[in-house]
Amino acid sequence: MIYFDAAYIAKCYLNEPGADRVREVAYGAMGIASCELARLEFASILKRHVREHDVTRREMTAILKEFKDDEKNGVWRWLSVTSELLEKARKAVLDIPSSVFVRSGDALHLACAEEHGCDEVYTNNRHMLEAARYFHVTGVNVLVDNG
Repeated sequence: MIYFDAAYIAKCYLNEPGADRVREVAYGAMGIASCELARLEFASILKRHVREHDVTRREMTAILKEFKDDEKNGVWRWLSVTSELLEKARKAVLDIPSSVFVRSGDALHLACAEEHGCDEVYTNNRHMLEAARYFHVTGVNVLVDNG
């Protein structure tokens, strides 16, 4: 099982730069997990695309139907947000060096991935990628050429 943040989930449904690479990883995975927070973040990403006129309301409705169908078919495994998980993320944020920038939602994703045994978190969020090691996971960005 691999862990996607909301940006990578969005690339599975939107024709954004790098979406082909993210979809390739998704298709090859034995399962994809993310924190329940990603469901809300994905909705926000879709609304932003509508607001910026990249996606029509009709297209958003179709994307949401496809997303719901994928949920029903077990494509996505949603990991619960619990008080314990929030406390774990809070403690980690306090322990991270002050020079490392991490947003609360990113910390929650990283703590969630660690909590559920995911060794890697797939994201293109540079702050998450930098903070990942403080949560004992590896940040992976398939959108960057490593060669």
